[in-house]
Amino acid sequence: MWAAAPLLLPLLLPLLLLLLARLRRRGAARLEPAGRAVLITGCDSGFGHLLALRLHRLGFTVFAGCLCPGGDGARRLQREAGGAGRLRVLRLDVTRARDVRAAKELVLSHLPERGFWGLVNNAGISTFGETGWLPMETYEKFADVNLLGSIRTTLAFLPLLRKYKGRIVFMSSIIAYFTLGNGIYSMTKAAIEKFCDALRLEMKKFGVQVCIIQPGNYARSTKIQPPLSAEEIWSELSEEEKAVYSKEYVQERANFFNSILSEGSTNGNEVVDAMVDALTSPAPKARYMVAKLKEKALVLVCALFPTAVMDSVLSYALSK
Repeated sequence: MWAAAPLLLPLLLPLLLLLLARLRRRGAARLEPAGRAVLITGCDSGFGHLLALRLHRLGFTVFAGCLCPGGDGARRLQREAGGAGRLRVLRLDVTRARDVRAAKELVLSHLPERGFWGLVNNAGISTFGETGWLPMETYEKFADVNLLGSIRTTLAFLPLLRKYKGRIVFMSSIIAYFTLGNGIYSMTKAAIEKFCDALRLEMKKFGVQVCIIQPGNYARSTKIQPPLSAEEIWSELSEEEKAVYSKEYVQERANFFNSILSEGSTNGNEVVDAMVDALTSPAPKARYMVAKLKEKALVLVCALFPTAVMDSVLSYALSK
């Protein structure tokens, strides 16, 4: 029995650390929002819109970055927040360095007494299509918005976050682990996860905590991915791709992907709950997976089983 102890220790240590972390979360007081500022990207709709309103109601000073500050989403956000005050809508296209600089200047000129507490990198885009169906310009756009946009904003606000020992929250997805017809989105989310892993370790010495949110299918809660018709996809294909894929195949893929979108949860507040916890908990998690049981099971299969097994599972799903 005692001879087996050295073998069991590596297995028991992670469980002990997890238990201690949970006890710490229960025992410590939550953050006082009043007098603390948070910047959120992608607030025109979806999770960013819901989070901006939630944080405003909690008492934070909220800087809500919108791609279209004069659009319906931004105007609705201002109405729902009750006009001016602690919520400010600003133009923020995360692909434009000058927008990011202007956002930082605005935040600096309106910092509340307790300073800059949080940055939420929420802005993102998604689309559907097999690898060869999408032109290089689309890959560049997705990398710029979903990956480089988050990095660009983070680098700009790191000095403030270090100064006030704040929080950085990144929007990822369970699609970082596998893909079902939207590899371009998976690619950017897998990359942002690795960026966060490096950043989280580097920021510990400054007291800055980095959290990743990993939603499952919440397509019906956001406008990140509208349904696509087979005709839209076909019209964008190159002649080389049209020679390989038939219209019938494109129709099948479109039907499959749109059916997945239609199954998405409509309760976006489940994800917002995780984002709020990441910003206010005395001991936030490194990762918050907010997904259905079957989605979590798919992630588990991906993490624990050989690639060949995962490929078989996903190939079966695609064939259906």
